Amino acid sequence: MSHNKIYLVTGAAGFLGSTVVRQLLDRGEKVRAYVLPGDRSAEYLPEDVEIVYGDLLDKEALERFFDTEEKDAVVLHIASIVTVNPEYNQKVMDVNVKGTENIIEKCLEHKVSRLVYCSSTGAIPEENKGAIRECDGMIPLDPDRIKGCYSLSKALATNLVLKASEEGLDACVVHPSGIMGPEDYAMGETTKTLVEIIKGQMPAGISGSFNLCDVRDLAAGIIAASEEGRCGQCYILGNDPVSFKDFSRLVAEESGCKQMKVFIPISLANLIAKTLEKKAKRKGQKPLMTTFSVYNLARNNNFDSAKARAELGYVTRSYRETIRDEIKWLKDNGKIA
Repeated sequence: MSHNKIYLVTGAAGFLGSTVVRQLLDRGEKVRAYVLPGDRSAEYLPEDVEIVYGDLLDKEALERFFDTEEKDAVVLHIASIVTVNPEYNQKVMDVNVKGTENIIEKCLEHKVSRLVYCSSTGAIPEENKGAIRECDGMIPLDPDRIKGCYSLSKALATNLVLKASEEGLDACVVHPSGIMGPEDYAMGETTKTLVEIIKGQMPAGISGSFNLCDVRDLAAGIIAASEEGRCGQCYILGNDPVSFKDFSRLVAEESGCKQMKVFIPISLANLIAKTLEKKAKRKGQKPLMTTFSVYNLARNNNFDSAKARAELGYVTRSYRETIRDEIKWLKDNGKIA
């Protein structure tokens, strides 16, 4: 381990970012975290991490974040705004695209040794049949084939990183699918869904599938990409798809909650979501269900991680193990009885 090395992690207070930070510290690495001012999850970061507060559009704060004595700085850019609302949102675009542009600029200015950009499987155009693979050499990713504002922002940002890698920045990209597992202090979408199933607050599921990974496996994959990933390459970090039905059955078996009986067909779920979206818009509220979240259950969720397994040594644990560990964490932290 070189004492001249530092890891600069953006989005470090988030579910994935904080797991990456903990894994790096466990290895004895030096870590500096970039955290949004006022982010309540920051209090859960380990004590021996240095925190710089700022957002991706604040160039002065970014300068403080990048300004290090260490010769060897590795940047793990994980921060982004995640939304399940498919409508165009300027703030999502600014943070996810312009923010990534700012990170690239600082990487070049400070001659960092490597950038790993955390994209999303949503940024890869969907194939209707078979396994979805990386778009190597297909730069730019075709924004017209991407559904939803978040995925579009991630595709555009991915293009920026890949372009920079062609122009001399040592950078690679990882595309995680969904995320779940213990230590989600921010209580993201999947964790909320899990809690709702356990508490019997979800009367019905939807007949579709997810592709979810254990946060610990994703974090290990990102760190591996910083060491083994090839410049200008993309790596899908996914898992086997799981149907909503099988997922909720595993949750019932592991938590002892009641088994969910009703699963709404996709076409009906879409109609319900459209109605809820209209209603929410009128009242200026967040819809209980969006057409975009229904699309994500209906779409082809078969992502091929063979390249990441071969080149990064990426591995995934079983859904059952992840669900078991997450339920234990939720109980230990008083989120469920």
